[in-house]
Amino acid sequence: MPVINFSYEDLIDLLGYGLDRDRFLEEFPMIGCDVERVEGDEIGIEIFPDRPDMNSVEGIARAVRSFFEIEPGLKEYRVRESDVTTYVDKSVENVRPFIATALIKGVDVNDRVISSIMDLQEKLHHGIGRNRKKMAIGVHDFDKVSQPFTYKAVDPSSTRFVPLGFTEEMSLEEILKRHPKGVEYGHLLKDKEKYPLLIDSNNNVLSFPPIINGRLTEVNTSTRNIFIDVTGEDENVVRLALNIISTALAERGGEIHLTKVIYGNEVKIYPELSPVERRLKKEYAERIIGVRLAQEDVKRSLLRMGYDVRIEGDEIIVRIPAWRGDILHDIDVVEDIAIGYGFNRIEPDKPKCLTYGKSLKKSRMIKKMRTILIGLGFCEVATLTLSNKRDELERMGSEGKVIEIENPISGELSCVRASLLPSLMKICRANRHRSLPQRIFEVGYVVNEEAKNELHLSFLEIDEGTNFSRCKSLFEAISRDAGMELEMKRYEHPAFIKGRCAGIYYRGELIGYFGELHPKTLVDFDLEHPGIALEMNLDQIEGC
Repeated sequence: MPVINFSYEDLIDLLGYGLDRDRFLEEFPMIGCDVERVEGDEIGIEIFPDRPDMNSVEGIARAVRSFFEIEPGLKEYRVRESDVTTYVDKSVENVRPFIATALIKGVDVNDRVISSIMDLQEKLHHGIGRNRKKMAIGVHDFDKVSQPFTYKAVDPSSTRFVPLGFTEEMSLEEILKRHPKGVEYGHLLKDKEKYPLLIDSNNNVLSFPPIINGRLTEVNTSTRNIFIDVTGEDENVVRLALNIISTALAERGGEIHLTKVIYGNEVKIYPELSPVERRLKKEYAERIIGVRLAQEDVKRSLLRMGYDVRIEGDEIIVRIPAWRGDILHDIDVVEDIAIGYGFNRIEPDKPKCLTYGKSLKKSRMIKKMRTILIGLGFCEVATLTLSNKRDELERMGSEGKVIEIENPISGELSCVRASLLPSLMKICRANRHRSLPQRIFEVGYVVNEEAKNELHLSFLEIDEGTNFSRCKSLFEAISRDAGMELEMKRYEHPAFIKGRCAGIYYRGELIGYFGELHPKTLVDFDLEHPGIALEMNLDQIEGC
Protein backbone atom coordinates (compact mmCIF):
# COMPACT_ATOMS: atom_id res chain seq x y z
CA MET A 1 0.00 0.00 0.00
CA PRO A 2 1.26 3.53 -0.75
CA VAL A 3 2.94 5.46 2.06
CA ILE A 4 2.48 9.24 1.95
CA ASN A 5 5.35 11.14 3.57
CA PHE A 6 4.77 14.78 4.44
CA SER A 7 5.64 17.59 6.81
CA TYR A 8 3.00 18.20 9.48
CA GLU A 9 3.75 21.91 9.14
CA ASP A 10 2.86 21.65 5.44
CA LEU A 11 -0.40 19.86 6.33
CA ILE A 12 -1.34 22.62 8.80
CA ASP A 13 -0.57 25.28 6.15
CA LEU A 14 -2.91 23.48 3.73
CA LEU A 15 -5.61 23.14 6.40
CA GLY A 16 -5.46 26.78 7.38
CA TYR A 17 -6.40 25.57 10.86
CA GLY A 18 -4.45 24.60 13.97
CA LEU A 19 -4.98 20.90 14.69
CA ASP A 20 -3.23 19.19 17.60
CA ARG A 21 -0.79 16.66 16.16
CA ASP A 22 -1.44 14.00 18.81
CA ARG A 23 -5.16 14.18 18.13
CA PHE A 24 -4.52 13.88 14.40
CA LEU A 25 -2.29 10.81 14.84
CA GLU A 26 -4.80 9.14 17.17
CA GLU A 27 -8.06 9.79 15.30
CA PHE A 28 -7.24 10.11 11.59
CA PRO A 29 -6.31 6.40 11.08
CA MET A 30 -10.00 5.59 11.69
CA ILE A 31 -10.75 6.96 8.22
CA GLY A 32 -8.87 4.03 6.67
CA CYS A 33 -5.10 4.36 7.00
CA ASP A 34 -2.18 3.52 9.29
CA VAL A 35 0.50 5.78 10.75
CA GLU A 36 3.71 4.30 9.38
CA ARG A 37 6.27 6.57 11.03
CA VAL A 38 6.67 9.82 12.98
CA GLU A 39 10.09 11.48 12.95
CA GLY A 40 10.02 15.02 14.26
CA ASP A 41 7.89 17.07 11.87
CA GLU A 42 7.88 14.31 9.24
CA ILE A 43 4.96 11.85 9.18
CA GLY A 44 4.42 8.78 7.00
CA ILE A 45 0.87 7.49 6.55
CA GLU A 46 0.01 4.24 4.77
CA ILE A 47 -3.16 4.78 2.74
CA PHE A 48 -5.49 1.90 1.94
CA PRO A 49 -5.60 1.27 -1.84
CA ASP A 50 -9.31 2.11 -2.12
CA ARG A 51 -8.57 5.80 -1.43
CA PRO A 52 -6.31 7.08 -4.24
CA ASP A 53 -7.69 10.57 -3.58
CA MET A 54 -5.57 10.59 -0.39
CA ASN A 55 -2.32 9.66 -2.15
CA SER A 56 -0.93 13.15 -1.43
CA VAL A 57 -0.75 15.57 1.46
CA GLU A 58 -3.22 17.77 -0.46
CA GLY A 59 -5.78 14.95 -0.53
CA ILE A 60 -5.14 14.18 3.13
CA ALA A 61 -5.70 17.84 4.01
CA ARG A 62 -9.07 17.81 2.24
CA ALA A 63 -10.09 14.62 4.08
CA VAL A 64 -8.92 16.04 7.43
CA ARG A 65 -11.06 19.17 7.02
CA SER A 66 -14.23 17.14 6.70
CA PHE A 67 -13.34 14.29 9.08
CA PHE A 68 -12.44 16.67 11.93
CA GLU A 69 -15.46 18.82 11.02
CA ILE A 70 -13.36 21.88 10.25
CA GLU A 71 -15.20 22.16 6.92
CA PRO A 72 -17.62 19.18 6.79
CA GLY A 73 -19.35 18.17 3.59
CA LEU A 74 -18.50 18.21 -0.09
CA LYS A 75 -15.57 20.43 -1.03
CA GLU A 76 -16.52 22.87 -3.78
CA TYR A 77 -13.76 24.15 -6.07
CA ARG A 78 -14.05 27.33 -8.09
CA VAL A 79 -13.94 26.41 -11.77
CA ARG A 80 -13.51 28.88 -14.63
CA GLU A 81 -13.81 28.45 -18.37
CA SER A 82 -10.93 28.68 -20.83
CA ASP A 83 -10.35 28.37 -24.56
CA VAL A 84 -7.72 25.64 -24.18
CA THR A 85 -8.47 22.94 -26.74
CA THR A 86 -6.99 19.55 -27.60
CA TYR A 87 -7.85 17.84 -30.88
CA VAL A 88 -7.77 14.06 -30.89
CA ASP A 89 -6.72 12.40 -34.14
CA LYS A 90 -8.32 9.07 -35.16
CA SER A 91 -4.85 7.54 -35.38
CA VAL A 92 -4.77 7.00 -31.58
CA GLU A 93 -7.88 4.80 -31.51
CA ASN A 94 -5.90 1.55 -31.64
CA VAL A 95 -2.90 2.86 -29.70
CA ARG A 96 -4.02 4.78 -26.60
CA PRO A 97 -7.48 6.16 -27.32
CA PHE A 98 -8.43 8.42 -24.39
CA ILE A 99 -7.14 11.78 -23.21
CA ALA A 100 -8.42 14.28 -20.64
CA THR A 101 -6.87 17.65 -19.85
CA ALA A 102 -7.04 20.50 -17.35
CA LEU A 103 -5.44 23.91 -16.81
CA ILE A 104 -4.58 25.06 -13.28
CA LYS A 105 -3.62 28.73 -13.00
CA GLY A 106 -1.96 30.67 -10.24
CA VAL A 107 -0.16 27.81 -8.48
CA ASP A 108 2.56 29.01 -6.10
CA VAL A 109 5.10 26.35 -7.09
CA ASN A 110 8.00 25.60 -4.75
CA ASP A 111 10.19 22.55 -4.23
CA ARG A 112 7.73 21.06 -1.76
CA VAL A 113 4.84 21.41 -4.24
CA ILE A 114 6.88 19.85 -7.06
CA SER A 115 7.89 16.92 -4.87
CA SER A 116 4.32 16.32 -3.69
CA ILE A 117 2.75 16.44 -7.15
CA MET A 118 5.42 14.21 -8.70
CA ASP A 119 4.95 11.71 -5.87
CA LEU A 120 1.17 11.78 -6.36
CA GLN A 121 1.68 11.28 -10.09
CA GLU A 122 3.79 8.15 -9.60
CA LYS A 123 1.47 6.69 -6.95
CA LEU A 124 -1.49 7.08 -9.30
CA HIS A 125 0.56 5.51 -12.10
CA HIS A 126 1.35 2.51 -9.93
CA GLY A 127 -2.13 2.15 -8.38
CA ILE A 128 -5.17 2.96 -10.50
CA GLY A 129 -2.94 3.33 -13.57
CA ARG A 130 -1.61 -0.25 -13.27
CA ASN A 131 1.97 0.85 -13.98
CA ARG A 132 0.83 3.30 -16.67
CA LYS A 133 -1.12 0.72 -18.70
CA LYS A 134 -4.57 2.09 -17.84
CA MET A 135 -3.46 5.71 -17.63
CA ALA A 136 -0.42 7.99 -17.49
CA ILE A 137 -0.20 11.62 -16.38
CA GLY A 138 1.74 14.51 -17.88
CA VAL A 139 2.29 17.75 -15.90
CA HIS A 140 3.50 20.75 -17.93
CA ASP A 141 4.42 24.43 -17.68
CA PHE A 142 1.56 25.89 -19.73
CA ASP A 143 3.34 29.17 -20.49
CA LYS A 144 6.06 27.44 -22.52
CA VAL A 145 3.70 26.09 -25.21
CA SER A 146 0.97 27.36 -27.50
CA GLN A 147 -2.47 25.86 -27.87
CA PRO A 148 -4.48 24.32 -29.49
CA PHE A 149 -2.89 20.96 -28.80
CA THR A 150 -3.10 17.82 -30.89
CA TYR A 151 -3.07 14.24 -29.65
CA LYS A 152 -2.14 11.84 -32.42
CA ALA A 153 -0.15 8.71 -33.26
CA VAL A 154 3.02 9.06 -35.35
CA ASP A 155 5.69 6.87 -36.90
CA PRO A 156 8.39 6.04 -34.32
CA SER A 157 11.16 7.57 -36.42
CA SER A 158 9.30 10.65 -37.65
CA THR A 159 9.62 12.86 -34.56
CA ARG A 160 12.56 13.99 -32.46
CA PHE A 161 12.53 15.98 -29.21
CA VAL A 162 14.50 16.42 -25.99
CA PRO A 163 12.95 14.16 -23.32
CA LEU A 164 12.79 15.10 -19.66
CA GLY A 165 16.08 14.36 -17.93
CA PHE A 166 18.16 14.55 -21.14
CA THR A 167 19.81 17.36 -23.07
CA GLU A 168 19.90 15.86 -26.57
CA GLU A 169 17.18 15.29 -29.13
CA MET A 170 16.07 11.69 -29.55
CA SER A 171 13.60 9.87 -31.78
CA LEU A 172 10.77 7.93 -30.19
CA GLU A 173 12.58 4.68 -31.02
CA GLU A 174 15.76 5.94 -29.35
CA ILE A 175 13.85 6.97 -26.23
CA LEU A 176 12.50 3.44 -25.80
CA LYS A 177 16.03 2.03 -26.06
CA ARG A 178 18.10 4.62 -24.19
CA HIS A 179 15.91 6.57 -21.76
CA PRO A 180 15.36 4.86 -18.34
CA LYS A 181 11.60 5.42 -18.58
CA GLY A 182 11.60 4.13 -22.15
CA VAL A 183 13.35 0.95 -21.07
CA GLU A 184 10.98 0.52 -18.12
CA TYR A 185 7.68 1.19 -19.89
CA GLY A 186 8.48 0.49 -23.54
CA HIS A 187 6.65 -2.85 -23.35
CA LEU A 188 3.36 -0.90 -23.22
CA LEU A 189 3.92 0.09 -26.87
CA LYS A 190 5.14 -3.33 -28.00
CA ASP A 191 3.75 -4.34 -31.41
CA LYS A 192 2.36 -0.83 -32.01
CA GLU A 193 3.13 0.51 -35.49
CA LYS A 194 2.62 4.10 -34.32
CA TYR A 195 3.28 5.83 -31.00
CA PRO A 196 1.05 8.43 -29.25
CA LEU A 197 2.24 12.02 -29.05
CA LEU A 198 0.85 15.28 -27.63
CA ILE A 199 2.07 18.39 -29.47
CA ASP A 200 1.26 22.10 -29.44
CA SER A 201 0.38 24.41 -32.35
CA ASN A 202 4.10 24.87 -33.15
CA ASN A 203 4.76 21.09 -33.19
CA ASN A 204 6.57 21.24 -29.86
CA VAL A 205 6.26 17.91 -28.01
CA LEU A 206 4.59 18.10 -24.61
CA SER A 207 4.37 14.39 -23.98
CA PHE A 208 5.17 10.97 -25.38
CA PRO A 209 2.67 8.93 -23.32
CA PRO A 210 2.96 6.70 -21.42
CA ILE A 211 6.75 7.07 -21.47
CA ILE A 212 8.08 10.59 -20.84
CA ASN A 213 7.33 14.31 -21.11
CA GLY A 214 9.33 16.75 -23.16
CA ARG A 215 12.00 18.78 -21.38
CA LEU A 216 10.49 21.97 -22.82
CA THR A 217 7.49 21.89 -20.45
CA GLU A 218 9.33 20.85 -17.29
CA VAL A 219 7.72 22.33 -14.18
CA ASN A 220 10.02 24.37 -11.91
CA THR A 221 9.73 26.98 -9.16
CA SER A 222 9.02 29.75 -11.70
CA THR A 223 5.98 27.91 -13.09
CA ARG A 224 2.62 29.47 -12.26
CA ASN A 225 0.21 27.90 -14.75
CA ILE A 226 0.11 24.11 -15.07
CA PHE A 227 -1.38 22.08 -17.93
CA ILE A 228 -2.25 18.48 -17.17
CA ASP A 229 -2.83 15.68 -19.66
CA VAL A 230 -3.96 12.18 -18.74
CA THR A 231 -3.97 9.51 -21.44
CA GLY A 232 -4.88 5.87 -21.26
CA GLU A 233 -6.91 2.84 -22.26
CA ASP A 234 -9.63 3.17 -19.60
CA GLU A 235 -11.69 6.35 -19.88
CA ASN A 236 -13.07 6.15 -16.33
CA VAL A 237 -9.59 5.81 -14.82
CA VAL A 238 -8.33 8.69 -17.00
CA ARG A 239 -11.11 10.97 -15.72
CA LEU A 240 -10.58 9.95 -12.10
CA ALA A 241 -6.81 10.57 -12.23
CA LEU A 242 -7.37 14.01 -13.77
CA ASN A 243 -9.88 14.92 -11.04
CA ILE A 244 -7.51 13.82 -8.27
CA ILE A 245 -4.44 15.68 -9.51
CA SER A 246 -6.40 18.80 -10.58
CA THR A 247 -8.02 19.19 -7.17
CA ALA A 248 -4.68 18.51 -5.44
CA LEU A 249 -3.22 21.52 -7.26
CA ALA A 250 -6.35 23.52 -6.37
CA GLU A 251 -5.60 22.74 -2.71
CA ARG A 252 -2.27 24.53 -3.32
CA GLY A 253 -4.13 27.69 -4.28
CA GLY A 254 -4.47 27.02 -7.99
CA GLU A 255 -7.60 27.88 -9.94
CA ILE A 256 -9.09 25.14 -12.10
CA HIS A 257 -9.92 26.04 -15.70
CA LEU A 258 -12.06 23.86 -17.93
CA THR A 259 -10.56 22.60 -21.18
CA LYS A 260 -12.03 21.10 -24.34
CA VAL A 261 -11.08 17.75 -25.86
CA ILE A 262 -12.50 17.30 -29.37
CA TYR A 263 -13.02 13.82 -30.87
CA GLY A 264 -14.22 14.57 -34.41
CA ASN A 265 -17.71 16.00 -33.90
CA GLU A 266 -17.80 15.20 -30.18
CA VAL A 267 -16.67 17.81 -27.64
CA LYS A 268 -15.84 16.81 -24.06
CA ILE A 269 -15.19 19.26 -21.24
CA TYR A 270 -12.62 18.40 -18.54
CA PRO A 271 -12.18 18.12 -15.64
CA GLU A 272 -15.64 16.74 -14.81
CA LEU A 273 -16.04 17.71 -11.16
CA SER A 274 -19.83 17.43 -10.89
CA PRO A 275 -20.76 15.13 -8.00
CA VAL A 276 -22.73 11.95 -8.67
CA GLU A 277 -26.00 11.44 -6.80
CA ARG A 278 -26.83 8.09 -5.19
CA ARG A 279 -29.87 7.02 -3.18
CA LEU A 280 -30.05 4.25 -0.58
CA LYS A 281 -32.39 3.16 2.19
CA LYS A 282 -31.60 4.14 5.77
CA GLU A 283 -32.94 0.75 6.89
CA TYR A 284 -30.33 -0.97 4.67
CA ALA A 285 -27.50 1.00 6.30
CA GLU A 286 -28.81 0.20 9.79
CA ARG A 287 -29.10 -3.51 8.99
CA ILE A 288 -25.52 -3.69 7.70
CA ILE A 289 -23.98 -1.64 10.54
CA GLY A 290 -26.17 -3.21 13.22
CA VAL A 291 -27.11 0.10 14.86
CA ARG A 292 -30.29 2.16 14.86
CA LEU A 293 -29.26 5.54 13.47
CA ALA A 294 -30.94 8.88 13.98
CA GLN A 295 -31.20 11.06 10.87
CA GLU A 296 -28.75 13.54 12.37
CA ASP A 297 -26.24 10.74 13.00
CA VAL A 298 -26.44 9.64 9.37
CA LYS A 299 -26.08 13.18 8.09
CA ARG A 300 -23.17 14.05 10.37
CA SER A 301 -21.37 10.79 9.53
CA LEU A 302 -21.55 11.42 5.79
CA LEU A 303 -20.57 15.08 6.12
CA ARG A 304 -17.46 13.93 8.03
CA MET A 305 -16.60 11.71 5.05
CA GLY A 306 -16.85 14.59 2.56
CA TYR A 307 -20.32 14.03 1.05
CA ASP A 308 -23.24 16.36 0.59
CA VAL A 309 -26.29 14.63 2.03
CA ARG A 310 -30.00 15.09 2.54
CA ILE A 311 -32.56 12.67 3.97
CA GLU A 312 -36.09 12.30 2.67
CA GLY A 313 -38.11 9.94 4.85
CA ASP A 314 -36.25 6.59 4.90
CA GLU A 315 -34.12 7.51 1.89
CA ILE A 316 -30.56 8.83 2.12
CA ILE A 317 -29.50 10.94 -0.86
CA VAL A 318 -25.77 11.60 -1.18
CA ARG A 319 -23.70 13.59 -3.65
CA ILE A 320 -20.41 11.77 -4.19
CA PRO A 321 -17.23 13.79 -4.88
CA ALA A 322 -15.78 13.36 -8.37
CA TRP A 323 -12.41 12.30 -6.88
CA ARG A 324 -13.93 9.36 -4.94
CA GLY A 325 -13.51 6.56 -7.48
CA ASP A 326 -14.01 3.92 -4.77
CA ILE A 327 -17.76 4.53 -4.35
CA LEU A 328 -19.27 1.92 -6.68
CA HIS A 329 -22.22 0.47 -4.75
CA ASP A 330 -24.56 1.27 -1.87
CA ILE A 331 -22.40 -0.78 0.47
CA ASP A 332 -19.50 1.65 -0.09
CA VAL A 333 -21.64 4.52 1.21
CA VAL A 334 -22.70 2.38 4.18
CA GLU A 335 -19.04 1.75 5.00
CA ASP A 336 -18.42 5.51 5.05
CA ILE A 337 -21.45 6.00 7.31
CA ALA A 338 -19.89 3.51 9.74
CA ILE A 339 -16.49 5.23 9.57
CA GLY A 340 -18.01 8.66 10.07
CA TYR A 341 -20.22 7.40 12.89
CA GLY A 342 -17.19 5.82 14.58
CA PHE A 343 -16.52 2.10 14.96
CA ASN A 344 -15.71 2.74 18.60
CA ARG A 345 -19.31 3.86 19.16
CA ILE A 346 -20.78 0.60 17.89
CA GLU A 347 -21.60 -1.61 20.87
CA PRO A 348 -20.65 -5.28 20.55
CA ASP A 349 -23.59 -7.70 20.66
CA LYS A 350 -23.84 -11.35 21.63
CA PRO A 351 -24.94 -13.97 19.06
CA LYS A 352 -28.71 -14.52 19.01
CA CYS A 353 -28.37 -18.28 18.50
CA LEU A 354 -25.91 -20.98 19.49
CA THR A 355 -24.00 -22.79 16.75
CA TYR A 356 -21.11 -25.22 16.64
CA GLY A 357 -18.32 -24.88 14.10
CA LYS A 358 -16.36 -27.68 12.50
CA SER A 359 -13.73 -28.05 9.84
CA LEU A 360 -14.79 -28.24 6.20
CA LYS A 361 -14.36 -31.58 4.46
CA LYS A 362 -11.68 -30.05 2.26
CA SER A 363 -9.79 -28.75 5.30
CA ARG A 364 -9.91 -32.21 6.86
CA MET A 365 -8.60 -33.72 3.62
CA ILE A 366 -5.70 -31.24 3.50
CA LYS A 367 -4.81 -31.96 7.14
CA LYS A 368 -4.94 -35.72 6.52
CA MET A 369 -2.64 -35.47 3.49
CA ARG A 370 -0.16 -33.34 5.39
CA THR A 371 -0.08 -35.82 8.24
CA ILE A 372 0.47 -38.77 5.88
CA LEU A 373 3.28 -37.12 3.88
CA ILE A 374 5.07 -35.89 6.99
CA GLY A 375 4.83 -39.42 8.38
CA LEU A 376 6.46 -40.70 5.19
CA GLY A 377 9.45 -38.43 5.78
CA PHE A 378 8.56 -35.47 3.54
CA CYS A 379 8.86 -31.75 4.39
CA GLU A 380 6.03 -29.42 3.45
CA VAL A 381 6.76 -26.36 1.30
CA ALA A 382 4.60 -23.44 0.14
CA THR A 383 5.45 -22.08 -3.29
CA LEU A 384 4.25 -19.09 -5.31
CA THR A 385 1.01 -19.41 -7.24
CA LEU A 386 2.61 -17.47 -10.11
CA SER A 387 4.98 -19.16 -12.53
CA ASN A 388 5.90 -18.99 -16.22
CA LYS A 389 5.20 -20.96 -19.40
CA ARG A 390 8.78 -22.22 -19.66
CA ASP A 391 8.62 -24.02 -16.31
CA GLU A 392 4.97 -25.06 -16.51
CA LEU A 393 4.98 -26.38 -20.07
CA GLU A 394 8.30 -26.47 -21.92
CA ARG A 395 10.45 -28.02 -19.20
CA MET A 396 7.69 -30.51 -18.37
CA GLY A 397 7.34 -31.48 -22.04
CA SER A 398 3.68 -30.49 -22.00
CA GLU A 399 1.64 -28.91 -24.81
CA GLY A 400 -1.18 -27.77 -22.55
CA LYS A 401 -2.43 -24.29 -21.76
CA VAL A 402 -1.82 -21.93 -18.86
CA ILE A 403 -3.71 -18.84 -17.73
CA GLU A 404 -1.40 -15.92 -18.46
CA ILE A 405 -1.14 -12.61 -16.59
CA GLU A 406 -2.04 -9.65 -18.79
CA ASN A 407 0.54 -7.27 -17.36
CA PRO A 408 3.16 -9.36 -15.52
CA ILE A 409 5.71 -7.70 -13.27
CA SER A 410 8.39 -10.01 -14.71
CA GLY A 411 8.80 -12.84 -17.19
CA GLU A 412 9.39 -15.29 -14.35
CA LEU A 413 5.90 -14.57 -12.96
CA SER A 414 3.84 -14.38 -16.15
CA CYS A 415 1.15 -17.03 -15.59
CA VAL A 416 -0.80 -18.82 -12.88
CA ARG A 417 0.56 -22.28 -12.10
CA ALA A 418 -1.26 -25.21 -13.67
CA SER A 419 0.65 -27.81 -11.67
CA LEU A 420 2.53 -27.99 -8.35
CA LEU A 421 5.37 -30.18 -9.60
CA PRO A 422 7.37 -27.50 -11.51
CA SER A 423 7.46 -25.37 -8.35
CA LEU A 424 8.77 -28.33 -6.33
CA MET A 425 11.42 -28.94 -8.99
CA LYS A 426 12.58 -25.33 -8.61
CA ILE A 427 12.80 -25.73 -4.83
CA CYS A 428 15.11 -28.75 -5.25
CA ARG A 429 17.11 -26.88 -7.89
CA ALA A 430 17.76 -24.07 -5.41
CA ASN A 431 18.88 -26.68 -2.84
CA ARG A 432 20.80 -29.05 -5.10
CA HIS A 433 24.03 -28.33 -3.22
CA ARG A 434 22.52 -29.80 -0.05
CA SER A 435 22.70 -33.44 1.03
CA LEU A 436 20.40 -36.21 -0.21
CA PRO A 437 17.74 -37.43 0.06
CA GLN A 438 15.52 -34.41 -0.53
CA ARG A 439 11.82 -35.07 0.03
CA ILE A 440 9.26 -32.26 -0.25
CA PHE A 441 5.51 -31.98 -0.81
CA GLU A 442 2.82 -29.35 -1.20
CA VAL A 443 -0.96 -29.28 -0.93
CA GLY A 444 -2.17 -26.21 -2.77
CA TYR A 445 -4.30 -24.70 -5.48
CA VAL A 446 -3.58 -24.58 -9.20
CA VAL A 447 -5.63 -23.09 -12.04
CA ASN A 448 -6.82 -25.35 -14.86
CA GLU A 449 -7.32 -24.49 -18.53
CA GLU A 450 -10.89 -23.31 -17.82
CA ALA A 451 -9.50 -20.80 -15.28
CA LYS A 452 -10.97 -22.77 -12.35
CA ASN A 453 -9.15 -23.46 -9.08
CA GLU A 454 -8.21 -27.06 -8.29
CA LEU A 455 -6.73 -28.45 -5.07
CA HIS A 456 -3.70 -30.60 -5.84
CA LEU A 457 -1.27 -32.77 -3.89
CA SER A 458 2.26 -33.23 -5.19
CA PHE A 459 5.46 -34.69 -3.81
CA LEU A 460 9.02 -34.90 -5.13
CA GLU A 461 11.91 -37.04 -3.96
CA ILE A 462 15.49 -36.58 -5.20
CA ASP A 463 17.85 -39.39 -4.19
CA GLU A 464 20.66 -41.47 -5.63
CA GLY A 465 18.83 -44.79 -5.65
CA THR A 466 15.18 -43.75 -5.95
CA ASN A 467 13.08 -45.44 -8.65
CA PHE A 468 9.56 -46.29 -9.81
CA SER A 469 9.12 -49.07 -7.24
CA ARG A 470 9.81 -46.59 -4.44
CA CYS A 471 7.25 -44.17 -5.92
CA LYS A 472 4.66 -46.95 -6.24
CA SER A 473 5.07 -47.89 -2.58
CA LEU A 474 4.60 -44.23 -1.53
CA PHE A 475 1.44 -43.98 -3.64
CA GLU A 476 0.05 -47.15 -2.07
CA ALA A 477 0.84 -45.82 1.42
CA ILE A 478 -1.03 -42.58 0.70
CA SER A 479 -4.01 -44.46 -0.74
CA ARG A 480 -4.15 -46.86 2.23
CA ASP A 481 -3.65 -44.31 5.03
CA ALA A 482 -6.13 -41.86 3.50
CA GLY A 483 -8.75 -44.59 3.08
CA MET A 484 -9.14 -43.86 -0.62
CA GLU A 485 -10.03 -46.39 -3.29
CA LEU A 486 -7.37 -45.29 -5.76
CA GLU A 487 -6.21 -47.40 -8.71
CA MET A 488 -3.14 -47.18 -10.92
CA LYS A 489 -2.88 -48.00 -14.61
CA ARG A 490 -0.22 -47.68 -17.28
CA TYR A 491 0.10 -44.05 -18.34
CA GLU A 492 2.49 -41.87 -20.30
CA HIS A 493 3.52 -38.35 -19.38
CA PRO A 494 6.32 -36.50 -21.21
CA ALA A 495 8.03 -35.50 -17.93
CA PHE A 496 8.44 -39.15 -16.88
CA ILE A 497 10.37 -42.13 -18.25
CA LYS A 498 8.23 -44.19 -20.62
CA GLY A 499 7.17 -47.41 -18.92
CA ARG A 500 7.94 -46.00 -15.47
CA CYS A 501 4.87 -43.83 -15.11
CA ALA A 502 1.37 -44.68 -13.88
CA GLY A 503 -1.95 -42.85 -13.94
CA ILE A 504 -3.97 -42.43 -10.76
CA TYR A 505 -7.66 -43.28 -11.17
CA TYR A 506 -10.58 -42.69 -8.86
CA ARG A 507 -13.84 -44.44 -9.82
CA GLY A 508 -12.62 -44.75 -13.38
CA GLU A 509 -11.57 -41.10 -13.75
CA LEU A 510 -7.95 -40.03 -14.22
CA ILE A 511 -7.05 -37.68 -11.37
CA GLY A 512 -3.24 -37.70 -11.45
CA TYR A 513 0.00 -39.51 -12.18
CA PHE A 514 3.25 -40.63 -10.58
CA GLY A 515 6.53 -42.18 -11.61
CA GLU A 516 10.23 -41.80 -12.28
CA LEU A 517 11.23 -38.45 -13.79
CA HIS A 518 12.82 -38.44 -17.24
CA PRO A 519 16.53 -37.46 -17.33
CA LYS A 520 15.69 -34.63 -19.76
CA THR A 521 13.21 -33.18 -17.25
CA LEU A 522 15.83 -33.36 -14.51
CA VAL A 523 18.48 -31.72 -16.70
CA ASP A 524 16.07 -28.94 -17.79
CA PHE A 525 15.60 -28.10 -14.10
CA ASP A 526 19.36 -28.36 -13.44
CA LEU A 527 18.96 -31.42 -11.21
CA GLU A 528 21.76 -34.00 -11.13
CA HIS A 529 20.24 -37.04 -9.39
CA PRO A 530 17.27 -39.38 -10.08
CA GLY A 531 13.86 -38.21 -8.97
CA ILE A 532 10.36 -39.53 -8.45
CA ALA A 533 7.20 -37.47 -8.24
CA LEU A 534 3.44 -37.63 -7.85
CA GLU A 535 0.66 -35.15 -8.52
CA MET A 536 -3.08 -35.63 -8.20
CA ASN A 537 -6.26 -33.57 -8.10
CA LEU A 538 -7.88 -33.85 -4.66
CA ASP A 539 -11.02 -31.99 -5.73
CA GLN A 540 -12.13 -35.00 -7.78
CA ILE A 541 -12.17 -37.27 -4.73
CA GLU A 542 -15.49 -37.64 -2.95
CA GLY A 543 -15.50 -36.06 0.47
CA CYS A 544 -13.00 -33.34 -0.40
